[in-house]
Amino acid sequence: MGTDVNFGEITRQFVAHLQTTPKFDLKLSSEVQDITRNEDGSWRVSYKNLKDGSKTETDAKFVFIGAGGGALHLLQKSGIPEAKEYAGFPVGGSFLVTENPTIAEQHLAKAYGKASVGAPPMSVPHLDTRVLDGKRVILFGPFATFSTKFLKEGSYLDLLTTTTTHNVWPMTKVGIKEYPLVEYLAGQLMLSDEDRLNALKEYFPNAKAEDWRLWQAGQRVQIIKRDEAAGGVLKLGTEIVASQDGSIAGLLGASPGASTAAPIMLTVLQKVFKDKVATPEWQAKLHQIVPSYGTQLNGSPEKVAQEWAYTAKVLELTPPPAVIAPAVTPVTVDTDAKAPKASAASDMAL
Repeated sequence: MGTDVNFGEITRQFVAHLQTTPKFDLKLSSEVQDITRNEDGSWRVSYKNLKDGSKTETDAKFVFIGAGGGALHLLQKSGIPEAKEYAGFPVGGSFLVTENPTIAEQHLAKAYGKASVGAPPMSVPHLDTRVLDGKRVILFGPFATFSTKFLKEGSYLDLLTTTTTHNVWPMTKVGIKEYPLVEYLAGQLMLSDEDRLNALKEYFPNAKAEDWRLWQAGQRVQIIKRDEAAGGVLKLGTEIVASQDGSIAGLLGASPGASTAAPIMLTVLQKVFKDKVATPEWQAKLHQIVPSYGTQLNGSPEKVAQEWAYTAKVLELTPPPAVIAPAVTPVTVDTDAKAPKASAASDMAL
């Protein structure tokens, strides 16, 4: 019950709207090279035009760093002490892709399998239908890849240049503690084309090598954070890092995709502009943009149905079925019995 979302098109429409408003300026083909603090507490962002080599500086009272794999490097350049708590570990992903219409038309779903015994959570394979510019394709994977680059078009020195005296120890501790993950990644790097095809055949036995090609997806930088007890921990997800005065913030880590952008930015507002978010004016605007803002949908079938119907109407999707809440049956629990200890499960986006 859903649809593919073309986030590229959404971004273009957002930018087109912003360009009609005052005080908005879009700089393309530009690379931020430095972020420094001004005497008045504001920030100076220095960036270079990659086409003509010209350099520009812009002063701002608030800076948000949403640079993907480049975010850690820029946060470190800002000099805020909060950035010293973090390091990055890059992990890439590749997929087998088929554009053969005969095969693509047979599958219309995102089907997840199960990780092999002893394999980490991020190894869960899935067979996805994707519609790219109107053309249906099927992806299978992910297969983990490794590069010291933090971005697909980054530098091989990215991992080295973001390693400091503050984060090298947490990185070392994580490397020791997460040895099974290191072992898994090493095994992935040694996979042959035949190995990947055999993995696909577990889901699609009739797969033929000539119908599929290996496609390199993006680079995602997993978070390593200093921890007093463990020395360092691997944070599989995203984390917002902000200065104490709230004048600069950045997003670190690997998210499952663009669908997380909205909740992440709402968290930024709550963390950086806490006082303003509490005002009636901001609350009204937030509820106008996100009608379900502040509403707990878990455990409320009626509210879920309302939001589902609203979303379906806006996106012109098939209306959802009526949601009927099941009757709650009392369950007797043996309070003396010890519940089994569940191991923590983590997600890593690839």
